[in-house]
Amino acid sequence: MATLYLTDQGTTVYKEHLRFVVCVAPGEKLEIPIREIDRILIFGNIQLTTQVIAACLQEQIPVLFLSSSGQYRGHLWSLNPLHLDSEIIQIKKHKEEDFQRETSRSIIRGKLLNSKQLLLRFNRKRKVATVMQAVEGITADLASLERVDNLDTLRGYEGIGAARYFPAWGQLITNREFQFAKRVRHPPTDPVNALLSFGYTILLNNVVSLIIAEGLSPYFGNLHYGEDRKTYLAFDLMEEFRSPIVDSLVLKVINKKIIKFNDFEPTRSSAGIYLTASARRTFLDQLEKQMNEEVSHPDLQSLVTYRQAVGLQIRRYKRSLQRGVAYEPFSRLA
Repeated sequence: MATLYLTDQGTTVYKEHLRFVVCVAPGEKLEIPIREIDRILIFGNIQLTTQVIAACLQEQIPVLFLSSSGQYRGHLWSLNPLHLDSEIIQIKKHKEEDFQRETSRSIIRGKLLNSKQLLLRFNRKRKVATVMQAVEGITADLASLERVDNLDTLRGYEGIGAARYFPAWGQLITNREFQFAKRVRHPPTDPVNALLSFGYTILLNNVVSLIIAEGLSPYFGNLHYGEDRKTYLAFDLMEEFRSPIVDSLVLKVINKKIIKFNDFEPTRSSAGIYLTASARRTFLDQLEKQMNEEVSHPDLQSLVTYRQAVGLQIRRYKRSLQRGVAYEPFSRLA
């Protein structure tokens, strides 16, 4: 178990010898060896004892605190003095326009390549004409991307790619209960957008935990930026994994009816549509399986899981910071 997801409200976690004991309800306990946990994601009202917190700090297990719907609140991590050197380099590179531009170009290239590959893969049997038109458009965008010489125009290609990709992606939904017209984020107003938003949120927080574990700050991004203190580097490095991990999973759980139309409910606070508690657990289980699916990565001869691939990309980014080598994105070739 790489990630421990704690979603049931009122759950308490305490430490007993070399195990964490998760108490979901009176008399209902789950014991997990601490050595099997790489990270913990906490959704909403979950209690950790001080012994659990101390063990996580000692064993370098990042704990991410999220709202019950999955929005990032903060994280627990024991700072290593060696990490300060990496953050100083990040701050220096954050001010270098050439580094930001070329890194952003690579990230967008990876995102577009993987978006194109997903459309080709899922359209292999269906042969929808509008999907092939989107593929052709993305192919043209990839060629144009290499000729762009300023950061703002590069960022525009991310939006152009999304405008081509999502309508075509929606054509690959075969379950007639579900409809997808366009990407709606805050809040998601239909089941498909709810699945995409929740999947991206969980992917983001997995990327945050891996960035922290690598000794980098998740806040100094290149492609993404803003006045708010957000995890912009995690936004950057998750881009090339959106299609192969989340988008493909959402198509799978919808088309195979693993998630059903009645697995969603509205909320009073945000007027959005979200997964029910039981369906959220089902989706998290499917997402964890997806994160552990094996793929090829050019840095290793053997197959790696998607989670390991994310970690390898973070190390690639770290090398680009420290050694001045160009960042190369991850691309799923089949």
